[in-house]
Amino acid sequence: MLKDITIGQYIPGDSFVHKLDPRVKIILSLLYIIDLFLINQYVGYIFVIAFTAAIIIVSKIQLRYIYNGLKPIFILLIITALMNILMTPGNNLIFSYGVIKIYKEGLNLAGFMMLRLVFLIVGTSLLTLTTSPIELTDGLEKLMNPLKKIGVPAHELAMMMTIALRFIPTLIDETDKIMKAQMARGADFESGNLVQRAKSLIPVLVPLFISSFRRADELAMAMEARCYRGGDGRTRMKILKLKYRDGIATFITLLLIASSVAVRFIS
Repeated sequence: MLKDITIGQYIPGDSFVHKLDPRVKIILSLLYIIDLFLINQYVGYIFVIAFTAAIIIVSKIQLRYIYNGLKPIFILLIITALMNILMTPGNNLIFSYGVIKIYKEGLNLAGFMMLRLVFLIVGTSLLTLTTSPIELTDGLEKLMNPLKKIGVPAHELAMMMTIALRFIPTLIDETDKIMKAQMARGADFESGNLVQRAKSLIPVLVPLFISSFRRADELAMAMEARCYRGGDGRTRMKILKLKYRDGIATFITLLLIASSVAVRFIS
């Protein structure tokens, strides 16, 4: 289950989406997320589904990566849906049994929340699956460059965010190895109540923290050995330049948002 998390992973490719400028992909991903919360009608998600499917096809990302990225949140989706169904009041009562009352408004809200969570995970996964860590760092730094005027260390912040994102799959893989090693020694992570399961994770957390600090130290030594001194005076082998395909991607995304907003106000 841990290995199924796709956020932070990168799959090399030569597709239209892979070649997009990382700055454009980051901005369009933010617009995509904003659009998910603008939609208040199920009709609007038809455009989102078509747009997302087109990105998956064009990027040539296998569906199993998308499915694997969604598997870890299945329980979260069910809990979210139940909470919205059972705790949302309304005027249109559909089902009643004792203290349990289900309203049409609760079902609608549960549906919207589930769709938003699903497409939120899919959208962020597609960003990292099609953008290398170096490109993410460069894109974030370029976008945050204006903040340097007020003393914000744009390069350092971009580097930290990208390293944290990049090490998510590494830490997940390390956690999986530690859990398997502990299970081979007789550890039980599945039986017992919630408190007992939490206590059983202590033998996993301690070596995981030690491994994380060791990796951080090794990374710092590697960066120092390569004369890394921050962003000042740093040159790049590949200069980010906007191209026609970035304009096409931006136009299509803005068209999606315009369609969603139109549906919101027309309906």
